[in-house]
Amino acid sequence: MANKNLIIIFTRNPELGKVKSRLSKTVGDKTALEVYEYLLNYTEKTIRNINCDKAVYYSNSIKENDIWDTSIYHKHEQKGNDLGQRMHNAFKQGFHDGYKNIILIGSDLPDISEQIIKNSMDALTQNDVVFGPAEDGGYYLIGLTKMHEFIFDHKPWSQSHLLEITLNELKKHQLKVSLLKTLNDIDTFEDLKKSSLFKIFNHD
Repeated sequence: MANKNLIIIFTRNPELGKVKSRLSKTVGDKTALEVYEYLLNYTEKTIRNINCDKAVYYSNSIKENDIWDTSIYHKHEQKGNDLGQRMHNAFKQGFHDGYKNIILIGSDLPDISEQIIKNSMDALTQNDVVFGPAEDGGYYLIGLTKMHEFIFDHKPWSQSHLLEITLNELKKHQLKVSLLKTLNDIDTFEDLKKSSLFKIFNHD
């Protein structure tokens, strides 16, 4: 371990018909895959030069020769029955490996920036938990300084009140929380229309 800080990136394996299912209902599987591959590349470029250790967690199988350079990224497979279990297990592994500050982000954020990620690491020096709120009521980033298992248990994943419920629980546990800039992640056609990607992928 070269660094006390770790960034975890959750990705789906970019396969036709297996990514962005809600978006594909409107734009089709091919365009949905193109959008996701664009977002993957953008995420990798954004994270590549940040000074901390990095791990990419694949949705089903680890790929060796892809955009995630093994000299930069540790590679893992997500484990668990739902998103909460998968995030829990990834954080658990990171803390077991000796990291002190860990953030986890998705790979569907057209507006994520190196500065936002740096801000999240800075926030963990004075807070227990940091969230990047998503416009849909969830979160695109979570950062921890130690494991809090209740954050990942019995939560309404992909629902509009996910972050609100989680923040209320954190308040009951008297944990210090920092919130980053709210961003739009791309899950539906409406998300795509509101994003900078719409001009690139609007084939009308």
